[in-house]
Order: sequence, then structure tokens, then C-alpha cells
Amino acid sequence: MDIEQKQAEFIDYFVKQAENQKGSSLVNVIVEATSHPSLFAFSEILSVPSIIQLQGTEFSVYIDVLRLFAHGTWSDYKSNAGSLPPLVPSQVRKLKQLSLLTLAEVDKVLPYDLLMVELDVSNVRELEDFLINECMYSGIVRGKLDQLRRCFEVQFAAGRDLRPGQLGSMIQTLSAWLSTSDNLLVSIQDKIKWADTRSELDKKHQKEIEDRVEEVKKTLNLKQADPEFRGHEEICYAEPGGVMDYEEDRSRPKRRRPPVS
Repeated sequence: MDIEQKQAEFIDYFVKQAENQKGSSLVNVIVEATSHPSLFAFSEILSVPSIIQLQGTEFSVYIDVLRLFAHGTWSDYKSNAGSLPPLVPSQVRKLKQLSLLTLAEVDKVLPYDLLMVELDVSNVRELEDFLINECMYSGIVRGKLDQLRRCFEVQFAAGRDLRPGQLGSMIQTLSAWLSTSDNLLVSIQDKIKWADTRSELDKKHQKEIEDRVEEVKKTLNLKQADPEFRGHEEICYAEPGGVMDYEEDRSRPKRRRPPVS
């Protein structure tokens, strides 16, 4: 089962859980969702009416926690830790995983020094263990660890929830991509038409050549079957001074020389 299908199932599960809970019970749903090892999308849970109703209550801080996991990073949590509840270890791991996905949106070659700061790890061994065991094995990223260059080359990264205001930018990007694709398609179709036309011309030219060859063959066959043409052909190929000249000499009367006195 691929990661997208898993996400859909987990999201549907937690949305239904949130719809059937109120007050403090929703806190448990939020903590469970943000701790789940295979859930990385939270916008649908944020939009559940019962979650929205937590705003302005004593539990409203947990809406901020849910927003942090939907759009924020580990650095964001450290900057606002005083106004947020403490995170359990599974939440810390999840938020660091999400932080890596955010970094991968910006650059596909991530220096180790940057990752150690953003993910709050102290050495390269700890960083590589986290990238391999917590990120690549979970399927949220694929890439190559380059120890010589001290960087992580991202080949694939799962997408995060869209941040507020990001939808417009994404629509513009997709529109530009669609326009480029349409222009490319028109260019390809023009080239196909040109190739088809060229192919038809080549076929026509080839047919004309074949027809001319057949005409020449027919003409030669007719001439070879004509007796006059064959006789003319034999005369043309007789060599001067050959058999004909010899026969003519034999038919002439020989002239005698007068006796020598």
C-alpha cells in the first residue's frame, strides 16, 4: 500500500474521531493524530467543526499545536515553546520529519550543517541515522547521503499541507505549467504533421521512380521481341573486318596477274 493511500485512510479515521468528540476528548484525538507514525497531513482534521469550536476555550492551544503540525517546523516550535504544551517524543520525531519535508520543498540538495541546525541534532552520525531510519524507511523521502560533500540529495519528498495563501501561488505555477505543456503539444503536433507530409511525398516520389522503372522494362522487353530490332542488334554488334568481310572476299572473282616476260 503506497503512502498516499495510507494517508487517506488515517485522515479519514481521525476526522471521524474528531467529529464524535468534544472538549477535552478532542485533545486526546489531536495528541494521538500528531503522534501517529504514519500520518503527515492535518488540514482535514483542522477543518472539522468540533475542532474549530475549541477556539476561545481552555483547549484552544491545541488548535495551535495542530496548525504547527500542518504548516510549521521544529524551529517554529522552539521559538514558541513557551506558549505551547510540551511535546511527547513521538510528536518531536514527527515534527522533525515534517521539518525535513519543508526544507526539501525549497532545495533538493540539503547540507548536513543546515539539517543539524534545523533538526536539532548534534553530530553527523545522529543526523544520518534519523534520515535513514525515521525518514527514508518511512517512505516520506528518498535520496542519497553524500558523506564526502556532507549533504543529503533529495530524489523524492512527500508534500505537506498547503499553507494559508499558498494555494494562489500553486495555481499560478500549475497554470504556467499547463500553458507550457499546451505550447509544447502544439509544437509536437506540427512536427508530426510535417513528418507525415514528408513521408507522403517520399512515398509518392518512390512510386514515380518504380513506375518509370517498370515502363523502361516494358519498353526493353517489346524491343527485344521485335525481329527487326533483333536483326539490327546483330548488325550493330558485327565487328568490321570480321566474318562478313571474309565471306565477301571469297565471292569475288580472283584476278590473274599477267605473265612476267
